[in-house]
Amino acid sequence: MSILVVGSVAFDSIETPSGKVDHILGGAATHFSLAASYFTDVRVIAVVGEDFTAEHEAIFGKRGIDTDGIEHAPGLSFHWTGAYSGSLNEAKTLGTDLNVFAAFEPKIPEQYLDSEYLFLANIDPVLQSRVRAQMPKVKLVCGDTMNYWIADHRENLLKVLHDLDVLLVNDGETRMIAGETNMVKAADAVMAMGPKAIVVKHGEYGATGFFSDRVFEGAMSRPFRAPALPLAEVVDPTGAGDSFAGGFYGYIASQPELTPAVFRTAMFYGGVMGSFAVERFGTERLQAVTSEEINTRFELFREISHLEGARD
Repeated sequence: MSILVVGSVAFDSIETPSGKVDHILGGAATHFSLAASYFTDVRVIAVVGEDFTAEHEAIFGKRGIDTDGIEHAPGLSFHWTGAYSGSLNEAKTLGTDLNVFAAFEPKIPEQYLDSEYLFLANIDPVLQSRVRAQMPKVKLVCGDTMNYWIADHRENLLKVLHDLDVLLVNDGETRMIAGETNMVKAADAVMAMGPKAIVVKHGEYGATGFFSDRVFEGAMSRPFRAPALPLAEVVDPTGAGDSFAGGFYGYIASQPELTPAVFRTAMFYGGVMGSFAVERFGTERLQAVTSEEINTRFELFREISHLEGARD
C-alpha cells in the first residue's frame, strides 16, 4: 500500500546541548517519509530550491521513496533555525526563512492519484484541504497541525479536521483546538469536529490514542496509552513527532485492514521510529537504521509496557 505525504522538505540549523549543526536535511515530509519507508511505499509532494542537490535526493532514493512529486523551484529551500536549552521538549525558533515554500502549491502527479493512504503534514490548512479534495478515494487520511494554524487560521483548520480520519497532535495543541484543559474532554471535543480518532503525543512520555464511536465498525474503543522509551541521551528532538507519525502510519498502511490491534501496534512503532530519530542530528539515524534494529526496539517497547511477575 502506498502513502502519499504532502509537507515540507527543508534544511535545519540546530543547536542542542549535544552540539550544533548547520543546514542539514530536515522538514516534516522528510522525517515522515524516511520513517514510513521501513514499512511501506511512500510518495512525497513538496517544493525545494536550488540548494537541494542530487546528494540530498539520493537520501530518499536509497529508501525507495518516490520523489517525482518534489518540485524544484528557483531560489532557496525552506530553512528553519532553532535552539534547545534546558528542556528538550520545546525549541526556541531563531529564524524561519520560507523561501520557495512561501509560494508552495501542491501538485499531485497523475500516477499518485491511486495512493491508498494520505498524510497531510504540518502545512497551511488551505493547502491541506486542496490536496484532500483531489484525493477522494483514499482509504484513510491522517493529518497534523501546529499552534500557529490553530490560533490564527482556525476557520480553515476546522475544514481540514472535518475530513480527517486520524489527527496526530501534541497534548498542548489538542487542548488548544478544543478549548478544554482536561485531556479526555479535549480529545472528545476534537473528535466531534471530524476526526474519528486522535493520537495525542506527549513527547518523552509517550502517546495516547482516543477513538470515537465511528471507528472499527461503530465499536467504541477505550483510550490506549503507548509508552516512550527512556533514553540516556537525546541529541536532537526536532523530527521526533514527524518520525513518530511515519512509523505509526507506515505500519497501518502495511496491514491488510485497520483493527484495534493494528492501531495500537502502530502507536508502538511510532514510538520506535521517534526514539531512533532523536539519537542523531537531523535524519542521520533514520537513514541508517535497520529492520533488525526496529524489531529489537519494538520488542523492548512491548516489554516495558507490561507489568509481569508483579507481587503484592
